[in-house]
Amino acid sequence: MLKNYFKTTFRNLWNNKTFSLINITGLAVGTLCCLYILLYIEEQYSFDKHHNDAADIYRINSVIKIPGDQNSNATASPPIAPALKNDFGEVQQFTRVVSAIGVKKHLLRYQEKSFYEKEMSFVDSTFFDVFTYHFVFGNPTKVLARPYSVVLMQSTASKLFGNEDPVGKVIEIDNAYGKHDFTVTGVVNESLGLSHIHTNLFITMNSGGLGEFVRSNDSWAGNNFTSSYLKLNPNSNAAVLEKKLPAFLNKYGRNQLKALGMEKQLQLQPITSIHTTIGFQHEPTKTVNPSFLSILLLIAVLIQVIACINFMNLSTARASKRAKEVGVRKVIGARKSDLARQFLGESFILSFISVLIALPLLWLAIPWLNELTKAHIQISFFRDYRLWLLLAGLVIITGVLAGSYPAFYLSAFQAIKVIKGNFTSHISAAGLRRSLVVFQFVLSIILINGIIIMYSQLNYIKDKDLGFNKEQQLVFNFHTEEATRNIPAFMDALRKLPEVSAVSRANNYLSQFVFNDLNFYPSGGNISTTEDIRFMQTDEHFAKANGIQLISGRDFRMHDSGRVLVNETVMKRFGLKKETAPGTKLISQLIDKDAAPLSLEIIGVMKDFNYSSLHENIKPFMLLYQQESNGLSNVIVAAKSKNWQTLLGKIEKAWHQNLPSTPFEYTFPDDEIQRQYETEITISNLINSFTMIAIFISCLGLFGLAAFSSEQRRKEIGIRKIVGANVAGIVNLLSKDFIKLVLIAFVIAVPIVWWAMNNWLQGFAYRINMEWWMFTLAGLSAVVIALLTVCFQAIKAAIANPVQSLRTE
Repeated sequence: MLKNYFKTTFRNLWNNKTFSLINITGLAVGTLCCLYILLYIEEQYSFDKHHNDAADIYRINSVIKIPGDQNSNATASPPIAPALKNDFGEVQQFTRVVSAIGVKKHLLRYQEKSFYEKEMSFVDSTFFDVFTYHFVFGNPTKVLARPYSVVLMQSTASKLFGNEDPVGKVIEIDNAYGKHDFTVTGVVNESLGLSHIHTNLFITMNSGGLGEFVRSNDSWAGNNFTSSYLKLNPNSNAAVLEKKLPAFLNKYGRNQLKALGMEKQLQLQPITSIHTTIGFQHEPTKTVNPSFLSILLLIAVLIQVIACINFMNLSTARASKRAKEVGVRKVIGARKSDLARQFLGESFILSFISVLIALPLLWLAIPWLNELTKAHIQISFFRDYRLWLLLAGLVIITGVLAGSYPAFYLSAFQAIKVIKGNFTSHISAAGLRRSLVVFQFVLSIILINGIIIMYSQLNYIKDKDLGFNKEQQLVFNFHTEEATRNIPAFMDALRKLPEVSAVSRANNYLSQFVFNDLNFYPSGGNISTTEDIRFMQTDEHFAKANGIQLISGRDFRMHDSGRVLVNETVMKRFGLKKETAPGTKLISQLIDKDAAPLSLEIIGVMKDFNYSSLHENIKPFMLLYQQESNGLSNVIVAAKSKNWQTLLGKIEKAWHQNLPSTPFEYTFPDDEIQRQYETEITISNLINSFTMIAIFISCLGLFGLAAFSSEQRRKEIGIRKIVGANVAGIVNLLSKDFIKLVLIAFVIAVPIVWWAMNNWLQGFAYRINMEWWMFTLAGLSAVVIALLTVCFQAIKAAIANPVQSLRTE
């Protein structure tokens, strides 16, 4: 019996090649997309799960409240983690990670080899007691115990040492912190799994400089810049420990918090949730929004459902072709359950064939898809049992979803009626087909509309006036003390170029995260009126070089130490007027009780500009004049000319004259601004790509239904042509029913997409308004797509010879 079912299935597939090709293609493409999305989501949720006892490792987060503002930070003050280890028996071990603040690159040297490397972190000697990495060379036990020791990521070690064991060898690291020798004690890689902590150099905290500052720091309120982690003892309850933290913080930091007018709360976050949680500032790496992953999962399900709908529609539409087969099988003894199993089996076979086709296609598409999603997915067909479980699940779910209704519908035919030729399609089946077509196009219109609104928002961000000049700028970063000493000579050379309008120096540049902030209140106020103000340290040319507009007061001059330019938001928060704001003193009550309060004078007010991402409203910000050049390691160049090739050639010549041993590098700030929206661009690209696929699969089904409709109405079309109907009239006859379904889908889709995209736009402080033309364009696109799909079959039927259709029984 089973053999007979297989023969019947493959014979039916072969005899209905168009039907089979549409179903197999739709299911294969849908399975490819669904499988990749599931693998992508699985990778995003896999971060940090590979660490030994990962369930017992937590990060200490800080919620900081000051009057008028509240921030959730993925960091804590330096002394908190070691004190928790000392005070609570639940804590087995602690470790802290501090990135090289304000230093983007580090010059590594070993013998004749030298190159710049990004991402260096200072870590406690206990780091590898808490986190698990695969050691290629070295032993994790006490690997960072000795001062000036470093563990390298394998990619970095390969550049310096090739494949040889570097343990015990000495390398030089030169950056803005100075030039020092470090002993390599280990080499690790991320082969065990991905982590939210990504760095190329792990330097022991016991190495002077920033590391020593962290070790000796006694700030319990401020200096929230360390990523701090606890590993709890097995069976310890993190929630119970978290309830003890307010009393703990009050014990050590009460006086400091009171002096700053600050409230602070400590939270314990499981490390396995860090990568898929948003809303915390100062994350070491980009996190992913879980709602984005939910949207992707929904798209994966919808694409597979659309492919299954095609199967159901075409199966029930062509039911009359199989009716006599059902009648004969019932007459010779087949039960309804036997027939249901047969048709379900056909569905499973189609699903299995589709998976077999999808797998090699996925293998070929993986590089492109990874580039699209910025993921690192690799397929291991023979080593990853989860892949086979996923494939088996897809085959079963798809088989049941696609084949269940056709199986029970076909098996319910009455044998006597169909053998006598009295078969008529059930009204319920026709209604279901129309409902499923509407459902397909509801999904398509939602996705098309989503693309239109996302592109409109991203273009709005791209073109929005940020309040400063981002177009005609170049930025040069200097990463070593030697290079920093030669900055003045390089700047003098640039100012002599006719294509350059201004040259400035600062500790940062606009479009980058502003890492300096202090709490200030105006003279005459007190700690209760304090505001957290972010600031950058600059020279007297910064405002001009960036095209920043002053609305009152004056710009910096030389020797303006202790003076600041504030933005309008600062002025408004303190209740100042632009005419009288210049001359106002801003006071910061420092934590050190022996130090005098810091007093700065406002000399000018800047028009508000978006120094940060458009996801956020403009916050209090100021420029602080710094006469000394220490820390001002960025040079901003404002250009007059758009002939970048000529200008860069002249700048490179000046560079090599003044910085002969430093590699020539530069940055365009507008590119940096674009990178702030990588997540949105990735979402847009993904939805764009998968929308095209969903529309393609929907069109496949519509094409099949149009072909079947044309076939069913061949005689009607022939008669209409004989009595004078033209091609346009017949095309209209065959198309109008499908267009009605698309219009119904449009009416259903509009409120859904308005609600969904309105929620998405809430993530931007500056956003577009959804307008009627966006919805109309999506509806027209769906109508055009449906017309193009249906008209091919309609025109084919309309131009056919009517004599042949009338002669055919």
